[in-house]
Amino acid sequence: QKQLVESGGGLVQPGGSLRLSCAASISSFSIYDMGWYRQAPGKQRELVTIITRGGITNYADSVKGRFTISRDNPKNTVYLQMNSLKSEDTAVYYCNAHYGANDFWGQGTQVTVSS
Repeated sequence: QKQLVESGGGLVQPGGSLRLSCAASISSFSIYDMGWYRQAPGKQRELVTIITRGGITNYADSVKGRFTISRDNPKNTVYLQMNSLKSEDTAVYYCNAHYGANDFWGQGTQVTVSS
């Protein structure tokens, strides 16, 4: 069973928006810190944003003011709203759930920003 399943990726023009979702099939979802990472071709995976179990958020400088992470604990889901997308945002986006020794990853969803 896949614990994390991302959706919402696709092709979008520069300046456009996308909303990614990550549905979690893990017990006690609310205690997990949730994050979005991305990996562009030929580059290492990088942290985009996290939201702690207490709701504190942190963003990479490259996405501040454009991306927003949120979580809906009753729905076991975390979202990534991406606005003003740029070509350099093109990557596979991965969802991560972390608590103590528990660390889960989704399979990733492709985001392509191109005209």
